[in-house]
Amino acid sequence: MDVYNAVWTRQSIRRFTDRPVPREVFERVLTAAANAPSGSNLQPWNVYVVSGDLLTKLKNTVAGRVAAGDSGDDREFANLPPEVRSPYLERMAALGEGLYGSQGVARGDVAGRARIRARNWNCFGAGTALFCYLDRDMPKPRWADVGIYLQTVMLLLRAEGLHSCTQEIWGEYHLSVAEVTAPQPERMLFCGMSIGFADPTVTHPRIRRAPLSETVTFLD
Repeated sequence: MDVYNAVWTRQSIRRFTDRPVPREVFERVLTAAANAPSGSNLQPWNVYVVSGDLLTKLKNTVAGRVAAGDSGDDREFANLPPEVRSPYLERMAALGEGLYGSQGVARGDVAGRARIRARNWNCFGAGTALFCYLDRDMPKPRWADVGIYLQTVMLLLRAEGLHSCTQEIWGEYHLSVAEVTAPQPERMLFCGMSIGFADPTVTHPRIRRAPLSETVTFLD
């Protein structure tokens, strides 16, 4: 697949089929993704690929915690600034409109939004999840390395005909994830990623992106 095509067709898919993905595909993708740039060659990503009975166990564990009213574990890092201001606030609103509005869920429909949000814990039906950790003492530039690595993974998945959805939301129940992944004590969960074949029977809305003039300045 052409790189531009991979970029333009990559989107966060929130409904997958149950078609399994062979392990050799993940080995091929993750072997190539290791070529992502990394400051001082630290390669700070630590990845766990979970499927089968272990993933089913994790899905059921977290779904049970949510159903019981468990609000989750103490978050190890903030994923939003203390105050979201313009233009970021408007971009968040565009996400809400695309994610909830396209499914007929109004802004004030708390139960409806909770129902859609809960689909995260089923990996949106995907049979494979990737969990990415990094050491807690890694400085901010190395977090950037992890982001570059994950984007490389997602584009390579597109080349394989697959889709994905990155999910920082797993950090809300990182202790349950750790029961399955058993990471080293110094490692912190950055995000999960659901991976599989997009369900062709549903519409996958694309979220509006900011125009180039809003995010890029050309200086001659």
